[in-house]
Amino acid sequence: MIYHQLDMFADAEPETAAPVLNGMYYEQVTDMFVSFVLGKRHYQEPAKGCQWTKDWQEKTKRERSI
Repeated sequence: MIYHQLDMFADAEPETAAPVLNGMYYEQVTDMFVSFVLGKRHYQEPAKGCQWTKDWQEKTKRERSI
């Protein structure tokens, strides 16, 4: 007797993995600048009283919000 294996997922679309975060981001929920290394939270700094320049803060908030 010959059995054929049914591949139920042959036509399924592959899942897209979420990108691994690296670098500094602005986290809207906590109002903090957060650095990630290989997807893990490494360092965070409150937006209020941040040591970085205003230009850098505005650019990061605009381009790297999470």
